[in-house]
Amino acid sequence: MFKRSFYYLWGTQTVSNAADVLYLVALTTFVLNGSGSIIFATLIPFFRVMAQLISGILAPLMVVRYRLPFLLLISQTGQFLLFGGLALYMSPWVGGDSLPVIFTSVILLSFLDGWTTPSRNALIPRLVNDQALLKANGLVAISDQVVQFAGWAISGLLVSQIGSFPTLMIVAVGYGLAMIVTTRIEDPTEPPRRNLWDWRSVSSQQRGISPISLSLSTADEYIEDAIMEQPSRWHTLREGWLALWHSPRLRALTIMDMTDMLGGSVWVGAFMLLFVKEVLLKDEQWWGYINASYFAGAVLGGILVVALVNRLEKRLFMAMLTGMVGYAVLIAIYALNTSAPMALLIVVLMGPMTELSAVSRRTMIQRSTSKDMLPKVLSAQAVLLNLILGVSLLFMSWVAEQLGIMNMYLVAGGISLLAGLFGWLNRESFSVEAKREELRTNY
Repeated sequence: MFKRSFYYLWGTQTVSNAADVLYLVALTTFVLNGSGSIIFATLIPFFRVMAQLISGILAPLMVVRYRLPFLLLISQTGQFLLFGGLALYMSPWVGGDSLPVIFTSVILLSFLDGWTTPSRNALIPRLVNDQALLKANGLVAISDQVVQFAGWAISGLLVSQIGSFPTLMIVAVGYGLAMIVTTRIEDPTEPPRRNLWDWRSVSSQQRGISPISLSLSTADEYIEDAIMEQPSRWHTLREGWLALWHSPRLRALTIMDMTDMLGGSVWVGAFMLLFVKEVLLKDEQWWGYINASYFAGAVLGGILVVALVNRLEKRLFMAMLTGMVGYAVLIAIYALNTSAPMALLIVVLMGPMTELSAVSRRTMIQRSTSKDMLPKVLSAQAVLLNLILGVSLLFMSWVAEQLGIMNMYLVAGGISLLAGLFGWLNRESFSVEAKREELRTNY
């Protein structure tokens, strides 16, 4: 059901995600304490998002040139080396504290990380049977949420207890472990590697022709034909975007994701803190409780998806819509509620709805195109979602300022309801016959 490489992928990405959380907290704390400026501290997530955006745009060029495991290895190795250098620069022996150096490191790290998630999500369908795909996505969702849930609390404790430099050293070790494990990942859809550095995507083996069997007279012709068949870089960059637009199912899923993301920024810390103070009339301690409840609910949701995978598999489309509508209703109740204990319960209940919707959408996207096209599609989608997230932050800030924090959450619930409604109106594109026709076209 699960190939061994899936467990390697699952483990290395869990360690890598934990390292991401640690470094964000460590660097943000270091910059805030050193400069005393909130603006400089907020530049870290800003540069991170912008670098990932650019990386996502260029990712298709890397996907067609190298195997997906190699892209993950580049990311892990680069981040390991960068973190080692950054930790040494910020160590007590060097005492470096230049903000341009730190910001440049963040940009480079985030650029390397930009193709990690699309590569990971594109590899999963190659490493598990189709019947186990929903379960695999559920397991990955659980680990992602556990890392988020525990990572922020543990990283804050680590930074406060041992300081930024030792925390950065832990991050470097984490990326080193992830790098080592990544070398064990094999893509079964491509020929086995003969050695560690045999990572090129295009080879004569993949085309079904052995180089040894080629005569000298035909070798030159074969190489010339292969060069002529190579698509231009512009064509490669456009492929994923064209697939998103021309496939009715991918287009519907992407619009649903984008619509849902437009209201997704309401769980940013600043908005949650404002709601706790103005609506629930509580202090920062309850902000922490709601954060913990939100992630605990998400973990619970992932567990339920895995436990009910056989039932959900038969009605994946309805599971997605149920999750989206259920979340929209709960966030509206949350906005109108003024009881702090009730708010904790509502947030916990949101978790299963959120994961039910997100895991179902991810699984349907993975099944809606060929395995070769999937990395390009996911890269294009990641670019769109990063853009929408930035727009969402500005839009929701304006709504909160103009209409109040309670109405902001009501607007977010309405947006999620619109996403579910759009899915229902486009339900024909999710039919089995349409799916089969689309896969035949892609292949």
